Amino acid sequence: MGMLDDYLNTKVVIDMRSSFVCLGTLIRIDEHFLELKNADFHDLRDTDTNRENYVAASIATGIKRNRKRVMLFRDEIVAISKLEDVVDG
Repeated sequence: MGMLDDYLNTKVVIDMRSSFVCLGTLIRIDEHFLELKNADFHDLRDTDTNRENYVAASIATGIKRNRKRVMLFRDEIVAISKLEDVVDG
């Protein structure tokens, strides 16, 4: 899968086309899906904070796991970053 291999078995932040953001450990990649374990699949419409502040809070307090495993359609992903590469301000 190329460049995404560097992200395997690391904690990542995945920005979706929709109002969802997903944080967790990337464990599998194929041509259609990314699979994460111990993931926080979060709908930003459920909070009063924006995407950047939610991710920053998750880094500070830890990922709030609400899924043991989650599969994400690659076509719905806008960006992926290692959690350690997210900068504050």
